[in-house]
Amino acid sequence: MINVIIADDDDGMRLILKKIVGKNNFFNISGEATDGEELLSLVEKQHPELVFVDIDMPKLNGIDASKRILDIDPKIKIIFATAHEEYMQEAFELYAFDYLLKPFKIGRIEKTLIKIKELEENKDKPITDGKINKKILDKLMIKNKDGINFVDMEDIILIQREDRSTVIYTKNDRFQTSDGLSEIEERLNKLIFLRSHKSYIINLLMISQIQTYGRWTYIVKFKNTKKDALLTSAKYEIVEKMFY
Repeated sequence: MINVIIADDDDGMRLILKKIVGKNNFFNISGEATDGEELLSLVEKQHPELVFVDIDMPKLNGIDASKRILDIDPKIKIIFATAHEEYMQEAFELYAFDYLLKPFKIGRIEKTLIKIKELEENKDKPITDGKINKKILDKLMIKNKDGINFVDMEDIILIQREDRSTVIYTKNDRFQTSDGLSEIEERLNKLIFLRSHKSYIINLLMISQIQTYGRWTYIVKFKNTKKDALLTSAKYEIVEKMFY
């Protein structure tokens, strides 16, 4: 079951979305928000899989709220439901799952929900896998509150934004730092590591599978871990060329 939060300052619009989403038993409406700050609070408490977001909301608009949501958990699917067409490009840059323009048709939303359900049910189905030649790697120095860690780059599986910090995952360890992804990216071997998404850096040697995930996004599975990462359609093309 997928947990859903609906954020809109219009009571009537929230009611409409609740009725449409509630018709599908695969989705559970776990919360409602009337402004951007309330939405962020709910996301931090509930960690939903899907969020419907209006853009024109008080206290914090939907675009800014969504940016913060993706810094908490980049895998949360965001669907913008708005009367403002001009924000579509910004939504694309945030890798929103969909962009619904008000007044929207019920069938349009149902089609999107069916797509999400299908993706969830087929998430273990691989699209491709492959191998590339391994290169000699160095160590990555990571500063954190406990001091400094030196991690062999060849052991790093992925690096991601998580709860407003940057986390480096290896097979057996997890290292947290306040350094941003861009700072760490500059210190990595560019032949092996790829900034697959605004919230992820991946080790190309560790990829085992790539699966569909959303309209503009794929999901990457790795060897030696249950962790995964997001991959944009543009970066998928880069990976595909490396594999083939």
